[in-house]
Amino acid sequence: MIGHLLKPEIAELIHARNFTQLRDLLVEFPAQEIAEIFTDLNPEDEAVLLRILPRHVSSEVFGYLSLADQEALLHALAKEDVAAILNDMTADDRTALLEELPSSATQKLLELLSAEERKVATELLGYPKHSIGRLMTPQFVAIKQSWTVAEVLAYLRLEQRKRDTMNQLYVVDAQGRLVDFVRLRNLVVNPPETPVVEILEGRYLALHATDDRETAVAAFKKYDVTILPVVDSRDELVGVVTVDDVLDVAEQEATEDMQKLGGMEALDAPYFKITMGAMLMKRAPWLAILFVSEMFTSTAMGYFEKEIEKAAVLALFLPLILSSGGNSGSQATTLIIRAMALRDVALGDWWRVFRRELTAGFFLGCTLATLGVVRILAWQWLGFKDYGPGYPALAMTIGGSLVGVVLWGSLMGAMLPIGLRAIRLDPATCSAPFVATLVDVTGIIIYFTVAWKLMLSGAPL
Repeated sequence: MIGHLLKPEIAELIHARNFTQLRDLLVEFPAQEIAEIFTDLNPEDEAVLLRILPRHVSSEVFGYLSLADQEALLHALAKEDVAAILNDMTADDRTALLEELPSSATQKLLELLSAEERKVATELLGYPKHSIGRLMTPQFVAIKQSWTVAEVLAYLRLEQRKRDTMNQLYVVDAQGRLVDFVRLRNLVVNPPETPVVEILEGRYLALHATDDRETAVAAFKKYDVTILPVVDSRDELVGVVTVDDVLDVAEQEATEDMQKLGGMEALDAPYFKITMGAMLMKRAPWLAILFVSEMFTSTAMGYFEKEIEKAAVLALFLPLILSSGGNSGSQATTLIIRAMALRDVALGDWWRVFRRELTAGFFLGCTLATLGVVRILAWQWLGFKDYGPGYPALAMTIGGSLVGVVLWGSLMGAMLPIGLRAIRLDPATCSAPFVATLVDVTGIIIYFTVAWKLMLSGAPL
C-alpha cells in the first residue's frame, strides 16, 4: 500500500519543502490511498499535502480521513482552504463531519459554504441525529414516468455531474413522489421510443429519512443493492443512500458494540488518536461500577463466613464455580446482542430465548458438573488430594452448584439485553464483564446454599 511505502519519502519531501515533486508524486494515486499517508503525519504536514493537491482531489482525500483528522485539519488550514474543501465535499461526508462538531463550530463552517451548499447542509442537519436523512446525499437522478427512453438519455447528458448515482434511475410522478426505478442498462438496450413505464422494475424499495441508520444497514443486507432511495413523510424522493456509507455505519456500530461489550464507553476516535484523558474517562467509570458491584461478592461471602469456616475446602472451588457462571453468562450475552443487531431476535421472542437458554444452560451445567465431579473423585482416588471422608458430598455440592450457576448465568446473560431493549436502552451496554459480575454475586449464593443444604442433611464435608 502507498501509505507504508511512501511515508518516509513524503516526510522527507515535506521537510525539504519540495512541493512540486510532492504534487507530482501524489496525484498518480487514488484519493483513498493518499488518505492513508495522513495516518502518522501531524496536522501541519497534513495541511501542506492538502494545499498542494488539486482542489477536487484534496476534497476527496479529506472525505476519506477520520473525523479526528478532519477536525485537526480544520484548525490547521487557512479559512479559504477550509471553505474550498467544504464546498467540494460530498453532502453526506460533510454532514458526518458537521454533526460531530460543537454547534458553534458548525455554525462558523456553515457560513463558509456557498448559498446552495449551505441550503443542502442545513436541510440534512435538520434531520434527527443518527437518522438516514443525515446519511443520504441529495445528488440523485429522478426521471418522469411519462418520459421515453430518448428523453431520459437526453436528460442524463445534462445531469452528468451526478454520474456516481446513475446506475439506478428513480421514477417519480408529477408531484415528485417515488413510483419505481429503472436500471441504466435497460434504458440503453431498449429502443428510444420505448416509454419508461414499460421498463419499470416493479419493486418499490425505499428508506424513510427519519428512520435510524440500522434500518439502512438491514435494508441493504436484505435487498442486496448498492443504492437505495430515501423519501420523506409524503413519499417524495429527497435523496439516496449508497452502500459505501452504509458499510461505514455498519463498521462504526460493530466497533461501538465490541467496545461496550468489553465493559467501557465507545471511543470517539481511533485508539492512537484519542487523548489519554479521554481514554481514561471512557474506561474509568465502568471499571468503578464493576468494582463497586464486585463488593457485593465480598458481602455475600461474609454472609456465608460460618459455612466457610466449617468446610474450608469449599473456598478452593469458589473461583471455579464463579468463572463458569460468568463465562456462560458472557456467552449468552454476546450471542443475544449480536442476534438482536442482526434482527434475528426481537423483543417478542423473549419467551423462545428463555426456553432455549434454559435448556442450553442446563445441559452446559451438566457437562461442567460431570467434569467437576470426575476431577474431585479422580484426585481423591489417585491420592493427589485428600478431601476427607466427606468427599462424595463435596463432589455432589460442586456438581449441583455448577448446574445451578451455569443455568442461572445463561438465563441472566440472555434476558438482560432483551430487558434493556424493552426499556429503550442500548443492549450493548450490558457488557460481558457486567454480566459476569452479577453472576458472581448470585453464584456465591447458589454455591453456599447448596453446600449448606448438604450440611444440614448430615453429610459431613
